[in-house]
Amino acid sequence: MGFESLSPGLLAWVALVILAAGLIQGALGFGFPFVATPLIAMVSDMRTAIIAVLLPTLATILVALAASGPIRTTLARFWMMPLYMIAGATAGTSLFVSAPDFPYSLLLALITLVYLNLDRLGLGESPVVRRHERRFGVVSGLAAGVFEGTANVAGPPLIIYYLALGLTPAMMVQAMNICFLVGKSTQFTVLATYGGVTAGQWLATLPLVVIGVAGSLGGVRLRNRIDAHTYRIWVKRALLVIAVVLLAQYAYSLIA
Repeated sequence: MGFESLSPGLLAWVALVILAAGLIQGALGFGFPFVATPLIAMVSDMRTAIIAVLLPTLATILVALAASGPIRTTLARFWMMPLYMIAGATAGTSLFVSAPDFPYSLLLALITLVYLNLDRLGLGESPVVRRHERRFGVVSGLAAGVFEGTANVAGPPLIIYYLALGLTPAMMVQAMNICFLVGKSTQFTVLATYGGVTAGQWLATLPLVVIGVAGSLGGVRLRNRIDAHTYRIWVKRALLVIAVVLLAQYAYSLIA
């Protein structure tokens, strides 16, 4: 199934989803594929959704990086995180192949909820993590990669780690999107080379790139109007939503 099979009403739905996902990505610095992929898959199929979302995701990642200021300091500090994620994703994919029935999404949801409860008790920013930033960076990067390979969600371990370090909103957005850029660029390379996706199919998603970028720019303007404390509150609420969605997915898998 492709876009050519969708009615004008469903195409309008896809455009609205991309716009909303772009707005969230711009405001928080993450969330585009998590929001857009399942909502587009509802009216098409998962392969079409992944293809539709990939280039807009890459575009909004670049917008997030460009709009967050000079990146040199963040890159010098966190350049190794994408490498840890690649190693973790390799291990996670192998783990998923050998044990596909393990409740990975449930485990990730529980880890996220534990963190949020620790944060509620005032333990969200950890002096221990700050003193041993590099060691916890290895753990966080590997965990993000493992959950990317098993539950298809890499964000929570990275977000928890960066929140624990007490990064500014701009540096947090940069640090996250450095990882996302490497991951999505790798995914695009694989699909373009081995995935059987034609140039015409990629070109058909370019209007969605424009819509996603427009939404992302609106989200960036919104983020620039709030203070660091409010931004952290928004990020933690987004983490809670992700945890609830993962729990719902797991519950659905039990009854499906």
